[in-house]
Amino acid sequence: MQLGREEVSLEWLEVVDENDTVIGLERRGVIHARGLMHRSAQILVFNSKGNLFLQKRSTTKDEFPGLWDSSAAGHVNPGESYEDCARRELTEELGIESSVVLEPMFRIAASESTGWEHCAVFRCLYDGPLELQPDEIDEGEWLSPHEIDQKVDDSDTALTPAVRRIWRRVRARQ
Repeated sequence: MQLGREEVSLEWLEVVDENDTVIGLERRGVIHARGLMHRSAQILVFNSKGNLFLQKRSTTKDEFPGLWDSSAAGHVNPGESYEDCARRELTEELGIESSVVLEPMFRIAASESTGWEHCAVFRCLYDGPLELQPDEIDEGEWLSPHEIDQKVDDSDTALTPAVRRIWRRVRARQ
């Protein structure tokens, strides 16, 4: 069951410091309003052709509405690991069950471009059907690495700052 916008802003999340150490708990709405550091998992879903699935965030989202983003992403709940969060978000947002192999890629420190989230980035390979969560995602698209390179190189404002930063890091590793 998905929460409404008001209920989402009342979710409790861990506030962390620059070292990603938990320093307290606060409501999501307060965290976003004050720019407090917190955590998210970002998942890049590739298919066997090497294409990456990007989601277009729902226009009802409180952060970056209507922009193209990672395949799946979400806040880490209190006491939850980054990997458990990634698995939960894959299931909730895309209908991908937990049997998929998640590969940890890298972490990005919290900054303005990540919405003050420390991000753990994972990748997985998946060729099955996707069930997009309509409260979270307006649409999705499989893009080739070349197509994403072009969007990122052109500083396409239809992409979230976080996914541009993540993609640059992915390409730098290759």
